[in-house]
Amino acid sequence: MTSETPRRSGLRGFGHAGPSPWTDLDRPPLDAAGLRRDLVLPGGLWTSLDVVTETGSTNSDLAARAREGAAQGAVLVAEEQNAGRGRLERRWTAPARSGLFLSLLLRPDEVPVERYGWLPILVGVAAAGTLSRVAGTEVGLKWPNDLQTEIDGTERKLGGILTELSGGAVVAGLGINVSLRADELPVPAAASLALAGATVTDRATLLRALLRDFAVLYTEWTAAAGDPHASGLLPAYADRCTTLGREVRVQLPGDRELRGEAVAIDGDGRLVVRTPDGNRQPVGAGDVVHVRPEPH
Repeated sequence: MTSETPRRSGLRGFGHAGPSPWTDLDRPPLDAAGLRRDLVLPGGLWTSLDVVTETGSTNSDLAARAREGAAQGAVLVAEEQNAGRGRLERRWTAPARSGLFLSLLLRPDEVPVERYGWLPILVGVAAAGTLSRVAGTEVGLKWPNDLQTEIDGTERKLGGILTELSGGAVVAGLGINVSLRADELPVPAAASLALAGATVTDRATLLRALLRDFAVLYTEWTAAAGDPHASGLLPAYADRCTTLGREVRVQLPGDRELRGEAVAIDGDGRLVVRTPDGNRQPVGAGDVVHVRPEPH
């Protein structure tokens, strides 16, 4: 879900001159004070929550805070990003207030660094579960963590996740298309909750539920020192992963390609592909294409 845009920098709060955020009544602005009141609680995971009208990338902004020593639990939400980034250096753009664009600052000190790779999967499991339950639209995860839903029998991308290390912390970015209309989609393979027939598209409701659900899963995962089995994360991900059991084509680094059946997720979060000769090959990075079965 990408499109090229000129990069601008800096944050703009709600006091700047310009079009009113209420000009599109279908897309009201988020109430930062109300969100903080409900989510930033004593003893809870979330320690701060800021909403900005516009920024380049919430991940970049929160990564800068992490380098300055910001505490775990900071949440930064943007009503609009003009230089949002996805996996494989892809750009992510969407109209103002049409989705949830946020980043989380996490310091999982109880977890060995080699298990940090499970964090984007954890974000994906939380997001897919929340959207399926609250929005009433079944959401799955294409490996490793693309949020997918079906529209007219076709898999479409609803959102994506990007995690980065900064200042000893993990910054986890999440973008979800909520109210995009058909003529606003950046590519035909994109989707939004509204287009998928969601029963709830109120962003504040979705954001509250998402952050609460994530906090529960994250607490269980860190309590298990990041162990994907003991925390229940691996089976929860396997249940949501739309790639398992499918014929896939994986674009690997170095312009290589792997074809076969996606048969498992291993203990490191890698996709295990069984090739036509019966070998099982784990894939740690790559772009997966679900191959449609040949018609009989």
